[in-house]
Amino acid sequence: MSKKSTRRDFVRHSAAAAAGIFVLPEIIPSSVFGTGGKTAPSDRIVMGCIGTGSQGMSNLNHFLQLKEAPQFVAACDIDSLHLAKAKTTIDTFNKDSGCRTYWDFREFLEKEKLDAVSIALPDHWHGIIYTEAVNKNLNVYGEKPICRTINDGQTIVAAVKKTNVIWQTGSWQRSLPNFRRGAELAINGRAGKIKNIEVGLPDGVRGIGTPPVAEVPPQLNWEMWLGPAPKVPYRGVSHWDWRWILDYSGGQLTDWAGHHIDMANWGAGLEYTGPVEISGSGIYPSDGIYNVPVEYDILCKYANGIEMRVANSSRLKLGMGTTWYGDKGWIHTDRGNKLSASDPKILDEVISENEIQLYKSDDHWQNFIDCVRSGDQPIAPIEVAYRAISVGLLGEIAMTTGQTIHWDPDKEEIIGNPGATRLLSRPYRQPWTLPTV
Repeated sequence: MSKKSTRRDFVRHSAAAAAGIFVLPEIIPSSVFGTGGKTAPSDRIVMGCIGTGSQGMSNLNHFLQLKEAPQFVAACDIDSLHLAKAKTTIDTFNKDSGCRTYWDFREFLEKEKLDAVSIALPDHWHGIIYTEAVNKNLNVYGEKPICRTINDGQTIVAAVKKTNVIWQTGSWQRSLPNFRRGAELAINGRAGKIKNIEVGLPDGVRGIGTPPVAEVPPQLNWEMWLGPAPKVPYRGVSHWDWRWILDYSGGQLTDWAGHHIDMANWGAGLEYTGPVEISGSGIYPSDGIYNVPVEYDILCKYANGIEMRVANSSRLKLGMGTTWYGDKGWIHTDRGNKLSASDPKILDEVISENEIQLYKSDDHWQNFIDCVRSGDQPIAPIEVAYRAISVGLLGEIAMTTGQTIHWDPDKEEIIGNPGATRLLSRPYRQPWTLPTV
């Protein structure tokens, strides 16, 4: 803030005080007023970010590009280089040097008074940090997949329901017109009654052997990066390739399930339920530290008779994306604005006002900000995201055990299989524990 503006504000506030008027500062988080998700009197959303790597910075830049951008005031990361980049980005946008920085998310959540937080972290941290943020009554823009395990996801969902905060999952495909159009055509029966769905996700990344133990870079807090995951030496795997190690992720299966399985659910009316039977097989690396499946093929059966096949894309005729197969044809959608059908005339069909109109959002990040202001539900709420990734996680359990898993989607329990039930969670390394709700 310039000396001129400081003096101007001082005079303004002093004059108001002399007249007996209380003048609000220009930016106050709504949490100060207990507005339950509504914005501050300034109508400016005050935000911070936890995780400022590639996806975290991408989300930050999306927010800052909005016409009425939120006011970012703080950033948290365990890599000082990432943190410095985020601070520079925020300070440059704010035209000051006031962005506060943290290495420890606990200090960030304790000290910062915010309306909302944008979070982008390796999957193994989601259960703890998402739940802690929600328990602080913060509205959250959280990256998919929302959880590494079913148990983590159930806890996060319970926290959001208890606090009634606004949650937007980073499943931004929901805000693209081709995905919405494809799902809307499917759910309104333009390919007939849906019988089968195919979900194509990327082929897995092949192993790299076992890199040698290396010195931890001075900018990285490796102990904090690991957090609840097992203690292992640093081998140069942290900011991207963690996706190929089961302690942190389920590979391409869980990395993409939150996108294309989400689309499958949207177009079939399965957003708030799950399969009742899951079976599958996978091919895993034979050596090296990469141990997620490089190929996978999962079959899920639903109570209404729909079958969903989730597989690496090279196994499927139409490859990547989501394909709804009805008794009259099929509809396929994928990234790159792709939308096709067995009969091109299907794509020209008009959805009448009396049919199902799916939620429309033209900008995923703007939709979150709008909903924080209004208190309305965003396009990618918490349970929808949980139900999408739970399909991938149940498939992972089926592949791990080599067994057919029977699942109760209402009670969210595995039926009659104690061994598989144990895999609904992963042990946390002490002293870390999943927060209570």
